[in-house]
Amino acid sequence: MDPQQELFTALLLKLKDLGYDVYDTFLPPESTPYPFIYLADSQQTDDPNKTAIFGNVYQTIHVWHNNPKQRGTVSKMLLDVKKICRSIGRTLNFNWNVRNMDQRILPDTTTKQPLLHGILNVEFYFD
Repeated sequence: MDPQQELFTALLLKLKDLGYDVYDTFLPPESTPYPFIYLADSQQTDDPNKTAIFGNVYQTIHVWHNNPKQRGTVSKMLLDVKKICRSIGRTLNFNWNVRNMDQRILPDTTTKQPLLHGILNVEFYFD
């Protein structure tokens, strides 16, 4: 299996185990209850090597909440997601190590109702 797909699948399953609503591929419909997690885009960069596959996968994960006054809930959800990311040490074919994480929490006015939007960018190294 492709490394980024193997990581994506592991993340999706572990995030669902947290008890949060988790979506991937497409954002859910407007009637979806908040808060929720959206497993978004991923990018893979392979390091050149003749005998092994290793490199980096960059994964973006979003958290949305419809109550901007509940920043603590968004912050806790992002912390839970970061713990999951750090807990993935091995999948079927690859070893994983988190190299970097970048977290932002910002207001989102793209809908009629103001939202709070958390964004987590995670760099994983695989070998």
